Amino acid sequence: MEPGPTSESDPTSDSGPTSESATPLAATQDAEPTTSSTPPTAPAPAPLPTPANTPDLATQSTPPTSPTPNSTPIPPPTPTISPALDAPDRDRLLHGTHHAPHSVLGAHPVPGGVAFRAFRPFALGVTVVAGQLKAELHEDGDGFFSGLLPLQGVPEYRLAVAYEGTVQEVEDAYRFLPALGDLDLHLIGEGRHEELWQALGARTMTHQGVAGTRFTVWAPDAQGVRLAGTFNFWDGTGAPLRSLGGTGVWELFMPGVGEGELYKFEITRPDGSKTMRADPMARRTEVPPATSSIVHASHYEWNDEEWLAQRTELPAHKAPLSIYELHLASWRPGLTYRQLSEQLPAYVKDLGFTHVEMMPVAEHPYGGSWGYQVTGFYAPTARLGTPDDFKFLVDALHQAGIGVLMDWVPAHFPRDDWALAEFDGRPLYEHEDPLRAAHPDWGTLEFDFGRREVRNFLVANAVYWCEEFHIDGLRVDAVASMLYLDYSREPGQWTPNEHGGRENLDAVAFLQEMNATVYRRVPGVVTIAEESTAWDGVTRATHHIGPGGFGGLGFGLKWNMGWMHDSLDYMSHEPVHRKHHHGEMTFSMVYAYSENYVLPISHDEVVHGKRSLVSKMPGDWWQQRANLRAYLAFMWAHPGKQLLFMGQEFAQGAEWSETHGPDWWLLDPAYGAEADHRGVRDLVRDLNTVYRHTPALWQLDTDPTGFQWITGDAAEDNVFAFLRYDTDGSPLLAISNFAPVVRHDYRLGTPDDIPAWHETLNTDTALYGGSDITNPDPIKPEPQPWHGRPTSIRVTLPPLATVWLRPA
Repeated sequence: MEPGPTSESDPTSDSGPTSESATPLAATQDAEPTTSSTPPTAPAPAPLPTPANTPDLATQSTPPTSPTPNSTPIPPPTPTISPALDAPDRDRLLHGTHHAPHSVLGAHPVPGGVAFRAFRPFALGVTVVAGQLKAELHEDGDGFFSGLLPLQGVPEYRLAVAYEGTVQEVEDAYRFLPALGDLDLHLIGEGRHEELWQALGARTMTHQGVAGTRFTVWAPDAQGVRLAGTFNFWDGTGAPLRSLGGTGVWELFMPGVGEGELYKFEITRPDGSKTMRADPMARRTEVPPATSSIVHASHYEWNDEEWLAQRTELPAHKAPLSIYELHLASWRPGLTYRQLSEQLPAYVKDLGFTHVEMMPVAEHPYGGSWGYQVTGFYAPTARLGTPDDFKFLVDALHQAGIGVLMDWVPAHFPRDDWALAEFDGRPLYEHEDPLRAAHPDWGTLEFDFGRREVRNFLVANAVYWCEEFHIDGLRVDAVASMLYLDYSREPGQWTPNEHGGRENLDAVAFLQEMNATVYRRVPGVVTIAEESTAWDGVTRATHHIGPGGFGGLGFGLKWNMGWMHDSLDYMSHEPVHRKHHHGEMTFSMVYAYSENYVLPISHDEVVHGKRSLVSKMPGDWWQQRANLRAYLAFMWAHPGKQLLFMGQEFAQGAEWSETHGPDWWLLDPAYGAEADHRGVRDLVRDLNTVYRHTPALWQLDTDPTGFQWITGDAAEDNVFAFLRYDTDGSPLLAISNFAPVVRHDYRLGTPDDIPAWHETLNTDTALYGGSDITNPDPIKPEPQPWHGRPTSIRVTLPPLATVWLRPA
């Protein structure tokens, strides 16, 4: 590029540049960027690089002569404009309210050449570097720099930014096209982006040949959004995002920003005030109480292909499913995800559970919430390690043959002023009606399930955990609070739906969409509802309309809260009074096949004064343990899947506390009563072993043909006896004696096609800490009719015990 002609006029004369004309750039071919510690002064007119044979009209000091008669007229010079920003754009950028910073910053063709503009607060000088060309921009004040190069097109360029004592050569973030495609924006606008985490949040990438990170955020009510982080010393003034159409999405590609950088979005609210917010789509966060988001890119390589292939063989309701529920942070306090992977899979496998269920692992600010007040819906809690560390734990469990379920909390979120609440200055994720938004029980905010972008945020989140972290199932928390508009609300505190009912139609539609999407995209997963009412069709397919006029919610399984409350109430009574509560143990069979059920003895039942499971039982220490063992075997034989919370598998006497976790010292051989606790744990292991190898206990869990009462009305005896069948008709006979007396030769009616029975499990054996009253020999039926059956057996029932018999 040759230098163009120069003007010989006095630059201070009237013929020099004015406020209405361009300010020429000082340009050299080989000069280094300034390293001066003082701001550069405005450059005087100097030789400019211009296209060959093109006169530098911006520096002409006299107009061209008038044309002579019959000569070709000489066109007037192309008018030039000042490259400096006008006052309104400057003001909007300074106050963080500019919707289109890329339209004014960066390099733009203008009459007379290419205008370069930079907004670099605290910079002493900015120089455009394009190949061998270096041109210093004019300082316009308030951190703005500008200049005009008479070029025919925008070149590839970088900026050399001078600060006190240093010069940094960087890419200009405002020279890049949007890094988010039209299809992404269309799907976001429609609320149908099933991989939303690929479009929103912080994503490392190479864009237009440059490595960096794309930052995107949904904030439709914001006047402006700026990016602050460790890369700009937490001053977002010079890093405004652009608004992409009418979707409410803001975007900025930041070259040179990579993994590990901390960031937040500075949002200008509609009222002009500002708020600093963590990224709702952040895939990694700081360790609480710190609240920044972290740029993350996963590098984990999975090794669980065999597990993922086999998990599709049977649907969950037709497969053995025995769940160990745990709170990761307190199972072994102080262990990281990777340290847990060395202990948890081996422990769970040894006890025979098929799955673990982790209490919410999504990021939450207050550990005492156990994870149920989520602020980082796309980030595993940083308390235990990185997202890839969490993947390592899931992978280790899968390789041990253990499925992974996690609690998922789409019902509500906390009000922290750095998170989702009034995210862009107005209700966004929460309902705009304060009565609909405020959760009456937990001081939190309910999601606005009627807003398509909010539904998209949650549906994609469910898919995210299953696809990105290979989660095998989601236990959805607090479904009842979502389904009813009047949940925990008094009359006058809620508004009926369009039909005059109390059903939250938006929540129903959301749950149906979530379940349908997850089951379609991720084969082999299961969704489980914690739903405490008699809502019709929780586990019915979404396209099957029930008697209430609603399609099913589409869950795979539902927690049987009624069974849990009734059975624990029965067990809490002294045996002498249990006959008056006998129906509490049998009532569950009235509705056992109305849904696909899980029988949950969860964390909720062993905290806040409810006592541990063994401590709920009446009597002395021996009787408490005997009651617990009998109850667990009754539970494992009852139709439905099983769930047991950590610590209860070895009869921990104290309530659970997240501050110290289970009382593992009870299993220390040096502890005098260690055998008592080990005996209960040995029973749980044997229950799971027999369960997994006995299809009668799980194959027909949701089919009434898989269950028959032998006696359900022996209230005076405190005895329950029933048969479970597999698909081939092979039975298991479960008998529970919840009285503290031995019942010799107790007669029970039996099928006439079984020649003999043998005892396959007895909770009273000495191994488990019982009195060792057993039935060691095969039990043969007698031709005496009993309980409406043609034959019967006589069996010895140990005190406070459950016995399982199988065909010999």
